Amino acid sequence: MMRALILEDLAEARTWLHDIAQASFPGPLQIDLAATCQAGLSAAGQNDYDLALIDLKLPDGSGIDVLRALRTRSTRGLYVVTTVLGGDENIVAALSAGADGYILKEQPAELVILQLSQLSQGIPALSPPVARRIIEHFRRTGPAVGDEEVLTARESDVLALLGRGMRNSDVSALLGLSGNTVATHIKSIYKKLGISSRAEAAWHATMLGLTSGVPGES
Repeated sequence: MMRALILEDLAEARTWLHDIAQASFPGPLQIDLAATCQAGLSAAGQNDYDLALIDLKLPDGSGIDVLRALRTRSTRGLYVVTTVLGGDENIVAALSAGADGYILKEQPAELVILQLSQLSQGIPALSPPVARRIIEHFRRTGPAVGDEEVLTARESDVLALLGRGMRNSDVSALLGLSGNTVATHIKSIYKKLGISSRAEAAWHATMLGLTSGVPGES
């Protein structure tokens, strides 16, 4: 049985997302509901969730904190931001924290169901306006990877984990590398991609399709 968390402060939106989750995953599904950041953090600390639909703007904090807590507990879960906030800073923050998708709640339910149902195929759940913003970002900033500067397999592994919001120490432990080696790989990745921050690394990891699986785990 799958277990899902819906973090949403508006009752009507919670019901809408509850119905969407059931339609997207027709098998046995247990759904927990939370309306505050504190309740979400409590749930994330006590349970392993296969799926989470996370609102960003909550009465007592940000859903990003809950997303990070979920990702710290489990790298295997599918965690999707569901929000009305479509600004670049929110999208980058969500991707950097390890989100598997970013859905705007203004979309028709049928489209959201389709996007969520494709998660199991490794397809990020991105609303069309969000996907366009990501494309525009790359038009402005890169990537600057030439044929002679493609990422090595190990650099791709490191970038995938950065895209999941992991710290250097987490990457070291999962890949069995020293802290200095991880730092060297990150420096090389930044140089090849022409970037300077983890937020930008998350953009690239998502666009390169590296965040659908986690290196080092079986």
